[in-house]
Amino acid sequence: MERHSQTDDTAKSRDVLEGQIRECYGRIVYSHKTQEKCADILLARLDHLKLAQIVLAALSTAGFVGVLFGSAKIAAVIGMILSAALLALNAYMKDYDLGALAQKHRQAAANLWLIREQYLALLVDIAMKERPLENLQEQRDRLLKDLHAIYSGAPSTNFEAYQKAQKGLQQLEDMTFSDAEIDAFLPKELKRSRSA
Repeated sequence: MERHSQTDDTAKSRDVLEGQIRECYGRIVYSHKTQEKCADILLARLDHLKLAQIVLAALSTAGFVGVLFGSAKIAAVIGMILSAALLALNAYMKDYDLGALAQKHRQAAANLWLIREQYLALLVDIAMKERPLENLQEQRDRLLKDLHAIYSGAPSTNFEAYQKAQKGLQQLEDMTFSDAEIDAFLPKELKRSRSA
């Protein structure tokens, strides 16, 4: 009777551990995708700002060329305004290196990807019931320390990136694949449907 009770306790403990690991896995999936979306947003913003620099430079140059060939006062005022706008934009871009910040988000996403896959492997190990509970707990604790180190160095994300990540994961199913999609990547011997 005592052995049966011990087996029940171990099963309950595994269920509790699995619940915790599933929760952590879900949070990491979102964190990974949010870091990726943050990088995408920053790179898009950088592209727009660089395009604005080019346009402002061209227009201010055109304004000063207009001074030489046309109505000097209006062209000079327009050229001055555009030059001032270009100066402000250049100063902003000097202070905020969006490209470097986007790269930090990409690196954080890459680091989170590895942890995400390790949590997934841990969930598989829990389901297989071949490893002792203590061993699973030790791996969980190591992963938590690794995750803390990543979060400590990762740049902060924003709500816009979170919303895009949420849409990608929930509506666009960014992390899900059908058996047929996975089979398309695998050799014949590993396919689920052998007829494919």
